[in-house]
Amino acid sequence: MTDDPIVWARDYMPIHQSLSAEYGESKPFENCTVAVASHLEYNTGVLIETLHTAGAEVFFTPSEPESTKGEVVEYLDAQNGITAYAEEGMSNEAFSEAQHSLLDERPEIILDDGSELIGKAHECHPDVASEIRGGVEQTTAGITRLEAMEEEGVLQFPVYGANNSPMKHRFDNVHGTGESALTNIAITTNALIAGKRVVIAGYGYVGRGIAQKARSLGARTIVTEVDPRKALEAHMDGHDVMSMDEAAKRGEVFITATGTSSVIREEHIAEMEDGAVLANAGHFDVEIELSALNVLAEDTSKPAKGVTRYHMPDDRRLNLLAEGRLVNLTGPFSKGHPGEVMDTTFAVMFEAAVDLLTTDLTAGLYQVPDRLDRAVADRKLETLGKTIDEPTDEQRTYDSDWRETDTGF
Repeated sequence: MTDDPIVWARDYMPIHQSLSAEYGESKPFENCTVAVASHLEYNTGVLIETLHTAGAEVFFTPSEPESTKGEVVEYLDAQNGITAYAEEGMSNEAFSEAQHSLLDERPEIILDDGSELIGKAHECHPDVASEIRGGVEQTTAGITRLEAMEEEGVLQFPVYGANNSPMKHRFDNVHGTGESALTNIAITTNALIAGKRVVIAGYGYVGRGIAQKARSLGARTIVTEVDPRKALEAHMDGHDVMSMDEAAKRGEVFITATGTSSVIREEHIAEMEDGAVLANAGHFDVEIELSALNVLAEDTSKPAKGVTRYHMPDDRRLNLLAEGRLVNLTGPFSKGHPGEVMDTTFAVMFEAAVDLLTTDLTAGLYQVPDRLDRAVADRKLETLGKTIDEPTDEQRTYDSDWRETDTGF
């Protein structure tokens, strides 16, 4: 038996073990307060622990109220230098109040999800925002909000967009969300993916991962998009591409992965076939119009844990998973992304936060420097026991010389 609820996650996050060993001695965050807003599951617990080991006083709060694991919160909150503004099962009101209370602690660095803390700091705590040294954002939805803030000229401190770094979107988004979303849909429904017509709304890195993995399980995949280039990419990858108006009539499983609102609307719900399953793998519970489901349905029931069944007047039954929230994080069986992939995402955020302490940047949204992203990749390969080639001097010369003479062109 163990009283350590994050021991299993820690075992699968070797980069963080490496970071703890290195930065536990140098303590770059000593005398620095770091705020973390994220899904408070087991992997996030390892990130918070690593920040604390590196010298930080850490305040943490959820980025979504339904994904909090109480045992993780209690374990971390019991440690000196780590303070929780969270509890399992908190209401939306308590969730918002907790984030505001955390900001009253005036953190110097923010590691964010959905720009929850960064947005609230600017809108409701401008005196706090003016003193923050920097932030790191890990989600597509959060980057979209930051881009809007930057365009309006209101962003008051530098923020690294970790979501756009290769070590995040090539692995976390594709493999982390792709696998965990489908895993939780399968566990919750206890139904086959194989043979189903699965509609994926959005073909960014998250949608691409879900679509590829669903297809590998034998699904007949349909992709909907608003971007013609992503739609063409989905087509060339072998998925059927059509509008949601068309897909609504054909799909058996619908998975939203866009990061925006009202992707599945009343007109789509009205066309869905009996038994359709609806799940969200994007961000907030706004991608599926819950208000439309409630208006159209004459009754609801709970046929299984994590499933809300909407009974339509024409006897159709539509099944919503995890109440329209993130299916891989908020369902009754959900544990979030596998530790192996969050190891890389959180390591990028950690290294970006360290860099903010020593780099003089003006206010704005920045890409995580390539040197930091590569350093995380190097650590990951090292923990896996993998080696790669180094460019030879001849190759370096060849790559850097644009002239025709003696280059082999």
